[in-house]
Amino acid sequence: MTELTFYTNPMSRGRIVRWMLEETGISYTTEIIDYAEIKNPAYLKVNPMGKVPAITHGKKVVTECAAICAYLADTFADAGLAPAPSDRADYYRWLFYAAGPMEHAIINSSLGFELTAEQYRTAGYGNLQLVVDVVAEAVNGRQFLCNDQFSAADVYLGSQLAWGLQFGTLPKRHEFEEYVSGLVQRPAYIRAAELDDALLAPITADPD
Repeated sequence: MTELTFYTNPMSRGRIVRWMLEETGISYTTEIIDYAEIKNPAYLKVNPMGKVPAITHGKKVVTECAAICAYLADTFADAGLAPAPSDRADYYRWLFYAAGPMEHAIINSSLGFELTAEQYRTAGYGNLQLVVDVVAEAVNGRQFLCNDQFSAADVYLGSQLAWGLQFGTLPKRHEFEEYVSGLVQRPAYIRAAELDDALLAPITADPD
C-alpha cells in the first residue's frame, strides 16, 4: 500500500482531516508540525503556504481541508464516504459551501470585519446571518447531508458547526446542535479527538 503521511497540529483544522482519516480506516503516519517550525524549508516543500494540514500519498501532495477530504473519499472509495458520482449534487454543494461562503463568513465575523449592505454582493456570501440561515435549513431534521449516507461533506461541514458551537463563532441554533450531536457520537470522531487531544500538551501554541 502506498504510504500516506498526515502533517498536522492538534490545534488546527488538521482535526477535520484526522476525523476523515479515521473514517477511512486506513493506516497512515502522522507528522506533528510545531507552529514555531511551520515555515521551515523542509515543510514548505510540502505546503508552500506554511499551513497545516496537508497529506502526502506517495508522490502526491494534497493541501486544503476540503480537498483532502474529497481526495480521501475518492481514493479510498471502499469506505463509502462519497455518494455515487450520479448522486453527488448535495455532496459537492455542501462540501464546497462549507469551505467557501460559510468559512469566509465565520472568519470575517470573528475578526470583527462586518460588511456593509453595499458590499454583500461583492463578498459572495452576503452576511453571516444569511449563511447561518442557509446552513440551518440544510441540516434541519437531517442526520446526514446526502440523503441517508454519511459522507465527507458531513465531516467538513459538521466540523465547522461543531467548532462554531464550541467557541461561539456560530449561534447555538437547535438545528446545528441536533445535527452535530449525532456526528460526534461516531466512533471515528471520538477516536480522532482522543488522538489529537493526547498530542496537545507538548505542542507550542500558534504565535499568531
